[in-house]
Amino acid sequence: MKQVPVGVSARHVHLSPEHIAVLFGEGYALKVFKPLSQPGQFAAEETVAVIGPKGRFDKVRILGPARGSSQVEISRTDAFSLGVNPPVRESGKIEGTPGIRLVGPAGEVELERGVIVAARHIHFHTSDAERWGIADRQRLAVRVQGERPLIFEDVVARVSADFALDMHIDTDEGNAAGVKTGDIAIILE
Repeated sequence: MKQVPVGVSARHVHLSPEHIAVLFGEGYALKVFKPLSQPGQFAAEETVAVIGPKGRFDKVRILGPARGSSQVEISRTDAFSLGVNPPVRESGKIEGTPGIRLVGPAGEVELERGVIVAARHIHFHTSDAERWGIADRQRLAVRVQGERPLIFEDVVARVSADFALDMHIDTDEGNAAGVKTGDIAIILE
Protein backbone atom coordinates (compact mmCIF):
# COMPACT_ATOMS: atom_id res chain seq x y z
CA MET A 1 0.00 0.00 0.00
CA LYS A 2 1.34 3.45 -1.00
CA GLN A 3 0.70 5.61 2.06
CA VAL A 4 1.46 9.33 2.15
CA PRO A 5 1.13 11.84 5.00
CA VAL A 6 -1.28 14.70 4.30
CA GLY A 7 -0.57 18.38 4.88
CA VAL A 8 -3.51 20.78 4.80
CA SER A 9 -2.21 24.10 3.54
CA ALA A 10 -3.82 27.34 4.73
CA ARG A 11 -3.75 30.56 2.69
CA HIS A 12 -0.22 31.91 2.42
CA VAL A 13 2.14 34.18 0.53
CA HIS A 14 5.50 33.57 -1.15
CA LEU A 15 7.57 36.71 -1.70
CA SER A 16 10.42 37.74 -3.97
CA PRO A 17 13.40 39.49 -2.33
CA GLU A 18 12.29 42.74 -4.01
CA HIS A 19 8.83 42.54 -2.44
CA ILE A 20 10.22 41.60 0.98
CA ALA A 21 12.24 44.84 0.84
CA VAL A 22 9.17 46.92 -0.09
CA LEU A 23 6.88 45.33 2.52
CA PHE A 24 9.37 45.06 5.43
CA GLY A 25 12.25 47.39 4.62
CA GLU A 26 15.49 47.28 2.66
CA GLY A 27 17.80 44.45 3.75
CA TYR A 28 15.08 42.70 5.78
CA ALA A 29 15.39 38.92 6.24
CA LEU A 30 12.41 36.71 7.04
CA LYS A 31 12.52 35.07 10.47
CA VAL A 32 11.68 31.39 10.92
CA PHE A 33 8.50 30.79 12.91
CA LYS A 34 8.51 27.03 12.30
CA PRO A 35 9.92 24.56 9.76
CA LEU A 36 7.55 23.01 7.21
CA SER A 37 7.41 19.45 5.91
CA GLN A 38 9.68 20.19 2.94
CA PRO A 39 13.41 20.54 3.69
CA GLY A 40 14.52 24.18 3.88
CA GLN A 41 10.95 25.54 3.77
CA PHE A 42 9.52 27.45 6.71
CA ALA A 43 6.57 29.45 7.95
CA ALA A 44 7.91 32.93 8.67
CA GLU A 45 7.09 35.03 11.71
CA GLU A 46 6.04 37.77 9.31
CA THR A 47 2.53 38.25 7.95
CA VAL A 48 0.91 40.64 5.47
CA ALA A 49 -2.58 41.85 4.67
CA VAL A 50 -3.99 40.50 1.40
CA ILE A 51 -6.54 42.90 -0.09
CA GLY A 52 -8.86 42.10 -2.99
CA PRO A 53 -11.71 43.99 -4.67
CA LYS A 54 -14.32 42.66 -2.21
CA GLY A 55 -12.46 41.85 0.99
CA ARG A 56 -9.24 41.41 2.87
CA PHE A 57 -7.42 38.93 5.05
CA ASP A 58 -5.08 40.26 7.70
CA LYS A 59 -2.11 38.37 9.14
CA VAL A 60 -1.60 36.02 6.18
CA ARG A 61 1.55 34.01 6.84
CA ILE A 62 4.57 34.30 4.58
CA LEU A 63 6.36 31.08 3.67
CA GLY A 64 10.10 31.18 3.11
CA PRO A 65 12.65 31.25 1.80
CA ALA A 66 12.22 34.04 -0.78
CA ARG A 67 11.28 33.00 -4.31
CA GLY A 68 11.90 34.38 -7.77
CA SER A 69 8.33 35.68 -8.05
CA SER A 70 5.74 36.62 -5.46
CA GLN A 71 2.66 34.42 -5.29
CA VAL A 72 -0.49 34.19 -3.15
CA GLU A 73 -2.05 30.74 -2.61
CA ILE A 74 -5.66 30.72 -1.46
CA SER A 75 -8.63 28.36 -1.42
CA ARG A 76 -11.67 28.81 -3.66
CA THR A 77 -13.65 30.01 -0.60
CA ASP A 78 -10.94 32.62 0.07
CA ALA A 79 -11.17 33.72 -3.58
CA PHE A 80 -14.92 34.42 -3.23
CA SER A 81 -14.29 36.45 -0.06
CA LEU A 82 -11.54 38.50 -1.73
CA GLY A 83 -13.43 38.98 -5.01
CA VAL A 84 -10.85 37.35 -7.29
CA ASN A 85 -11.11 34.38 -9.64
CA PRO A 86 -7.74 32.59 -9.70
CA PRO A 87 -7.14 29.42 -11.70
CA VAL A 88 -6.09 26.11 -10.19
CA ARG A 89 -2.36 25.96 -10.90
CA GLU A 90 0.84 24.33 -9.84
CA SER A 91 2.91 26.57 -7.62
CA GLY A 92 5.10 28.93 -9.62
CA LYS A 93 2.90 28.92 -12.73
CA ILE A 94 1.50 32.43 -12.43
CA GLU A 95 1.16 33.58 -16.06
CA GLY A 96 -2.38 34.79 -16.74
CA THR A 97 -3.38 34.86 -13.05
CA PRO A 98 -5.05 37.78 -11.27
CA GLY A 99 -3.17 40.22 -9.09
CA ILE A 100 -3.88 41.50 -5.60
CA ARG A 101 -2.60 44.06 -3.09
CA LEU A 102 -0.25 43.12 -0.24
CA VAL A 103 0.33 45.44 2.71
CA GLY A 104 3.20 45.09 5.16
CA PRO A 105 4.55 47.27 7.97
CA ALA A 106 6.92 49.23 5.68
CA GLY A 107 4.90 49.51 2.47
CA GLU A 108 2.58 47.85 0.01
CA VAL A 109 2.82 46.01 -3.28
CA GLU A 110 0.23 45.78 -6.03
CA LEU A 111 0.87 42.38 -7.62
CA GLU A 112 -0.05 42.37 -11.31
CA ARG A 113 -0.37 38.57 -11.19
CA GLY A 114 0.33 35.69 -8.84
CA VAL A 115 -2.93 34.64 -7.16
CA ILE A 116 -3.64 30.91 -7.54
CA VAL A 117 -5.63 28.08 -6.03
CA ALA A 118 -2.82 25.56 -5.66
CA ALA A 119 -3.27 22.29 -7.51
CA ARG A 120 -3.35 19.38 -5.09
CA HIS A 121 -0.04 17.61 -5.26
CA ILE A 122 2.31 15.12 -3.64
CA HIS A 123 5.99 15.83 -3.06
CA PHE A 124 7.98 12.63 -3.66
CA HIS A 125 11.62 12.14 -2.81
CA THR A 126 13.20 10.48 -5.85
CA SER A 127 13.69 7.24 -3.89
CA ASP A 128 9.95 7.04 -3.03
CA ALA A 129 8.97 7.77 -6.63
CA GLU A 130 11.35 5.12 -7.97
CA ARG A 131 10.18 2.53 -5.42
CA TRP A 132 6.53 3.10 -6.42
CA GLY A 133 7.08 3.65 -10.15
CA ILE A 134 5.82 7.25 -10.14
CA ALA A 135 7.07 9.85 -12.62
CA ASP A 136 7.40 13.60 -12.15
CA ARG A 137 4.18 15.41 -13.19
CA GLN A 138 2.23 12.14 -13.33
CA ARG A 139 -1.44 12.55 -12.36
CA LEU A 140 -2.65 10.30 -9.54
CA ALA A 141 -5.83 9.32 -7.73
CA VAL A 142 -5.54 9.39 -3.95
CA ARG A 143 -7.96 8.30 -1.21
CA VAL A 144 -7.96 10.28 2.02
CA GLN A 145 -9.19 8.63 5.20
CA GLY A 146 -10.81 11.50 7.09
CA GLU A 147 -14.23 11.69 8.74
CA ARG A 148 -15.71 11.62 5.25
CA PRO A 149 -13.37 9.50 3.09
CA LEU A 150 -12.86 11.00 -0.33
CA ILE A 151 -10.95 10.20 -3.52
CA PHE A 152 -9.02 13.10 -5.03
CA GLU A 153 -8.20 12.77 -8.72
CA ASP A 154 -5.73 14.76 -10.80
CA VAL A 155 -3.17 14.92 -7.96
CA VAL A 156 0.14 16.12 -9.42
CA ALA A 157 3.26 14.09 -8.57
CA ARG A 158 6.27 16.36 -7.98
CA VAL A 159 9.52 14.42 -7.78
CA SER A 160 12.87 15.74 -6.53
CA ALA A 161 15.82 14.65 -4.41
CA ASP A 162 15.10 17.84 -2.41
CA PHE A 163 11.57 16.77 -1.40
CA ALA A 164 10.18 14.80 1.52
CA LEU A 165 7.12 12.59 0.97
CA ASP A 166 4.01 14.70 1.67
CA MET A 167 0.63 15.42 0.05
CA HIS A 168 -0.59 19.02 -0.01
CA ILE A 169 -4.27 19.96 -0.22
CA ASP A 170 -5.92 23.26 0.63
CA THR A 171 -8.30 24.03 3.49
CA ASP A 172 -11.43 23.60 1.36
CA GLU A 173 -10.30 20.11 0.36
CA GLY A 174 -9.25 19.21 3.89
CA ASN A 175 -12.58 20.39 5.28
CA ALA A 176 -14.56 18.51 2.62
CA ALA A 177 -12.96 15.22 3.68
CA GLY A 178 -12.58 15.95 7.37
CA VAL A 179 -8.81 15.55 6.99
CA LYS A 180 -6.16 17.29 9.09
CA THR A 181 -2.41 17.61 8.76
CA GLY A 182 -0.75 14.32 9.70
CA ASP A 183 -3.57 12.09 8.45
CA ILE A 184 -2.70 9.41 5.90
CA ALA A 185 -3.67 9.20 2.22
CA ILE A 186 -3.42 6.15 -0.02
CA ILE A 187 -2.31 6.38 -3.66
CA LEU A 188 -4.69 4.37 -5.86
CA GLU A 189 -2.94 4.65 -9.22
